[in-house]
Amino acid sequence: MKQFLILISIVGLFSFTKSIGFDEVIIALKEGNASKVAQQFDKTVEISIPTKSDSYSKTQAEMILKDFFSANGVKNFTVIHKGENNGSKYCIGNLITRNGTFRTTIYMKQKADKQLIQEISFEAA
Repeated sequence: MKQFLILISIVGLFSFTKSIGFDEVIIALKEGNASKVAQQFDKTVEISIPTKSDSYSKTQAEMILKDFFSANGVKNFTVIHKGENNGSKYCIGNLITRNGTFRTTIYMKQKADKQLIQEISFEAA
């Protein structure tokens, strides 16, 4: 019985650590903190904003996101829907800025022991 409880605790801890990355991204979006979002980027990430859309290196993607947040003045982020499929996670929400609301989609994939952002898009709502 004691071994069973230890096993349950380890599995629970592993499940918790896998979801931390996703929650951190949501918090970073609420703060408009591009650096914190970029901590969850994969080596390359697909970014789509109203003025451009392409695949960028982690460093380039962070600069584009930082410019986008600065230009629009992030006020908040609200989650509309979250889901999971075969180790991948996604989130759909609204990024509320001083220049309007952007429908935001984030797609993350499990790589080793961490969820990493593969795609993030912002569309004028």
